[in-house]
Amino acid sequence: MEGRVVTVPNAISLVRLACIPLFCWLLFGADDPVAAFLLLTALGCTDWVDGYIARHFDQGSDLGKVLDPTADRLLLLTAVVALLADGSVPVPVGILVLVREAVVGGATLLLAIAGARRIDVLWVGKAGTLAIMVAFPSLLLAHHTYATWHVVGTVVGWVFLVPGLVLSYYAAVNYVPLARRALREGAAGAGRSRSSTANPAGKVSV
Repeated sequence: MEGRVVTVPNAISLVRLACIPLFCWLLFGADDPVAAFLLLTALGCTDWVDGYIARHFDQGSDLGKVLDPTADRLLLLTAVVALLADGSVPVPVGILVLVREAVVGGATLLLAIAGARRIDVLWVGKAGTLAIMVAFPSLLLAHHTYATWHVVGTVVGWVFLVPGLVLSYYAAVNYVPLARRALREGAAGAGRSRSSTANPAGKVSV
């Protein structure tokens, strides 16, 4: 079952990836911040949908375990860069998000090169990403509206942004021991593989 490719969660993740350029076009090409806000809100709200379906309807797959966090990371990076350029997100906030994503993404790449076992996404990291993806559309709305909507967007944005940053950095710290364990298990698995290849019949060499 883990080797399946065509599943509902995977389709949702692909749709989310396909909507990333549409969001950029709505914000900068069409100059329609309200439509961009609505799309980004929808994409943020679907952050947990694919995982929920995978867990509760036996739709999990190895591809989904890679595709879902990839979609999350690309969407978050696109959103923060776009909103920095738009002026909706304060520069220090954007830097904090970009630094965290650069560190986690770089570490993930290095672990893969080193042959470490793949690490499953922590729920606290997903919660942090979800909170930030609620905050960003709110700040986008606040930046382009006035009076009541400006106040509502600002309040909602900061209420979700602060805990989102705290949770995302907390998750990054908790990945450190998991990364060490993944490296050890990856090295042990590679050693067993070499041993079985050198002695495929399981006989003792003399």
